[in-house]
Amino acid sequence: MQQRDALHTLGLIFRLSRPLFLLGAALLFALGAGIARYLGNDIDWGIYLYGQVWVTLVQLSTHYLNEYFDAEVDSENPNRTPFSGGSGAIGPQGLPRSTALTLAYGCLAGAASISALMLMQGIFSPTSLLFAVLIFTGALLYSAPPVRLVSSGYGELTTSFLVASLLPALSFSLQTGEVHRLLAMSTSPLLLIHIAMMLAFELPDYLTDLKHGKRTLLVRLGWETGMQLHNLLLLSAYILLGLALWLGLPFLIGLPALLTFPIGLLQIWQMRRIAVGHRPNWLALAVTAVVAFATPAYLLTIAFWMR
Repeated sequence: MQQRDALHTLGLIFRLSRPLFLLGAALLFALGAGIARYLGNDIDWGIYLYGQVWVTLVQLSTHYLNEYFDAEVDSENPNRTPFSGGSGAIGPQGLPRSTALTLAYGCLAGAASISALMLMQGIFSPTSLLFAVLIFTGALLYSAPPVRLVSSGYGELTTSFLVASLLPALSFSLQTGEVHRLLAMSTSPLLLIHIAMMLAFELPDYLTDLKHGKRTLLVRLGWETGMQLHNLLLLSAYILLGLALWLGLPFLIGLPALLTFPIGLLQIWQMRRIAVGHRPNWLALAVTAVVAFATPAYLLTIAFWMR
């Protein structure tokens, strides 16, 4: 019985950790290192491991803090998906709310310890240290009081910038000590797609967030404007990717990502159906949003690593 309870608790902690989001961040971290390798730099796998563990610990602390402070709102959400509405691991049949806070403190302590090791070993360059500070600060401001960007309408923009832009930049700069224009060319379209994905995630939660006064970006914009912005962001991302190819992004690297445009169109089609009154399939919307972001991100990453 005790073993069964322990396994159940571990399963709930695993669920609370949102592993799919951890994989997404790992993919973007790999993108930055892949660009460094493409430009002729040898990858220091020790530094790569340090950086990836640090990123994962900071991300986990954000997940746990967000679950802790949003537990009441998430418990009333009838439209939870694997990507929105909280993990569902906290509650009467799940983990105590205090568990999330304890885990967050543990992850923050671990991230601080690894930061100290990286500083003592001279792993951080001034550029990579700046990116690390920005990521750490942004992650805390997103989830924790008194700022709580997640409830301000700016949290989605902050998160998208951290994940789609700063994570690859951190990974690249840990290997090279600098930045390069290929970073901006590769990540700018992903930034727009990530913001669109966040808006899609927030749509099932719209009424619950509105009821509890949680000022997400979608609540601030209103659902109609938010849907229109979602569609515009996806279209703009692929225009930006085409522009990057014209400006010098290697053709064989950028073209596979550009060819994922039909997935973006499918996401726009789903959003438009909901906008005109069709019954929403929240899970399908969320899954398509994830695929619309992950597929070009993966294709860019694998292309840099394979060249």
